[in-house]
Parts: sequence; structure tokens; C-alpha cells
Amino acid sequence: MSKILDDLKACSGCYACQTICPRYCITMQSDEEGFWYPKINSERCIDCGLCRKICPVLRDKKAEASPIAYAAYNKREEIRMASSSGGLFSLLAEYVIQRDGVVFGACFDERFHVVHQYTERKEELEKFRGSKYVQSKIGESYQKVKEFLMDGRMVLFTGTPCQIGGLKAYLQKEYENLICQDMICHGVPSPKVWDRYLKYRETIAGSAAQKITFRGKKNGWKRFSVSFLFKNDSEYDETLDRDFMMTAFLKNVCLRPSCYNCSFKNIRRESDITLADFWGIQNIFLGMDDDKGTSLLILNSLKGKALFEKVKNGMEYRSVALQEAIKYNPAMTQSVLWNSKRNGFLKNIDKISFDKLVKRYCSGSLLSKCRKKAYAILSKGKSCICVLIGGKRR
Repeated sequence: MSKILDDLKACSGCYACQTICPRYCITMQSDEEGFWYPKINSERCIDCGLCRKICPVLRDKKAEASPIAYAAYNKREEIRMASSSGGLFSLLAEYVIQRDGVVFGACFDERFHVVHQYTERKEELEKFRGSKYVQSKIGESYQKVKEFLMDGRMVLFTGTPCQIGGLKAYLQKEYENLICQDMICHGVPSPKVWDRYLKYRETIAGSAAQKITFRGKKNGWKRFSVSFLFKNDSEYDETLDRDFMMTAFLKNVCLRPSCYNCSFKNIRRESDITLADFWGIQNIFLGMDDDKGTSLLILNSLKGKALFEKVKNGMEYRSVALQEAIKYNPAMTQSVLWNSKRNGFLKNIDKISFDKLVKRYCSGSLLSKCRKKAYAILSKGKSCICVLIGGKRR
């Protein structure tokens, strides 16, 4: 056996195959673009077929019917303003932790790599708030989730739809004490691209970063900004239409190959709850559009609906027809379009400085179009912008 998928471009890098392997002969290794793919040690492999059996791309996806949707935000303004959208993740997470549960999500490590970690403390939820526009490394999170579930602990696992698929495939059974929350995902940028951008910003500042925010609301929720605070006390803060990383993200030149034909784009989700920015809220509930962040909350299962009933008193919320809500979030069901300049962008990531790279492959009239498109999308309430908790909408 030499491969799991006939076409590795379909691999989402979810880590399920590495985690399930009984002989530990699968490792996730970065390719030249910086994305993780399974590499199999053929000398150790016993061809048991488990990796193929549990691959979430290959397996049938199980989902409950009849999702329902709400426009909502956290009543606690300080949490809402510290979150990417309406601050609903914090309500879910606090409920779980208050019941001796465990919360998994994407956060920065000490060098600002995006990784999946867990917490059992309410005080540590801050690190999971906010979007991270990078694919997060799952590592050993699936094993830890199973351990907590087997101990009878309640677990809230948050991630991209493909990461939820990977966890469900690895577990191979339903657990009543597991709650999964995904997001409407645009696509996941390469960790290598993020690393090069971080180094570019640190070089310009002449200092290492000490705090990074992808979705600052200083200029409002709809015109969010990317900000860096460096150890020499200098700062960088730029709106989404002017930041180089966001430009590359919006132009689809740095996304994982599987994101251009995502097999997890569907109204019916494996997760219990889906969160997203409620772009277009001004067209549906004008009174909920104060530019501080409003979430689209979709309840996909009976567990999701039951949890909503437990935490809804902490929200301002309005019921909305699902089709009306996702009209402004096409990424719920549609994959991103292939950009013919993508391969050139990634091939030259180590050869050209980040600013010149973006100007070459996203710039001139193309960059102007990207900026105009971003403003048009936000002003009309339509969204091509999506989070990733490994990139996370909150």
C-alpha cells in the first residue's frame, strides 16, 4: 500500500488516518506548499485498510435533517467585541466548562503557529476566540477527545467542517457527551504562507510579535483589521482590504487544493452547531446591525438544539429562514473558485518578499478589483470571507 486517496489533492489534512493507524506508520508531513499530507512507511504498513475506511473524504457523511437558523450575539458586549462576530462560541464553551467539560479549539502557540489545543478553564477561553486564517494542526487532539469522552467528560470540539469529519470518522461511534461546532469555511491558507507573512511583518517592525489579532473591530465588524503588537512596542494595524495576508486569502492564491472542490460544503452538517458571521444582517434584521458583530447560528442536530435552549438567555437572537440566511453566506455550500495564479504564488513564496509576491500575483488591477469586491461584499451583506478557527469564526 502506498497511498490512501487516489488523488491526494482531495486530502483535507485532517489527521484522522495518522491517528487511527495501529502500527504508527503514517506521519503527516508538509509538502512544498506547506500543507500536511499523510506519508506511509510501507515497511511497517500491514495494509489493514483502517486509514481508507475512516478517511472522511471517502466515507459516507451522516447528518441529521432539518437544521434551523438564528441571527444572534452575546449579550456581554466585552466578549462580543473580543470575538470575530457575535461571541457565541464563548457561551457554548462556558456552559461546557461549568459542567466539568473540556473545550477544544484553534489557538496560537508561542511562535504563532496555529494549533489545536484544549482547555478545562474558563480563564483560558480567550486564546480560542477570534479567527485564525491558517490551517490548524490537529496533532493528538482526536486521541485526547476520545480519552475525555471515555472518562464521561462533556467535550466541545470546534474546528473546520473537515476537522469535524476527521474526528467523527476516527471515533467510529456517536458519543452523547460530544458536541461538535464547525463554521462556514471559505478555505484554509497554507501554514507556510502564514509563516512567511509573519516573518515579513517582524522584519519590517524589527522585532518579534507578541500579540496578533486577525479580526480587530477598531474600525467596526464589517471593516475588520489585522493587527500586530511587537515586543519593541511598535504596532501594525490594517483593514482587510489593505493587509497582504487577507488579500492573498480573498484572492484564493494560498488555499489548500482540496478547498477548491470541498466535499464538506453542505447544508446538512456532521456538526451539532455551525457558526458564521451573519453577513447581510442589515437586509433581514436592521435592528441587529450595529457593526459590533452578529453571528449566524445554525442548529444541525437535536444535541445542538438542546444546547441552544441551555444558553439562549445569554443571547440576543432572532429566528430566520435558513435559505434566507445562507443567501449571504454562499460558502456554506459552494467551494472557492480556482485562481490560475495560485501555483505561481506558492512556487515563489521563498523567492520574493511577501509584499512583492502579493503585488505580483494579486496586484495592479487585480488587487484593486479584490479591494472593491471586498467592500462591495461587505456593503451588500454578501460574504466570501470566512473563518477558520484552524481558522475560526466566532
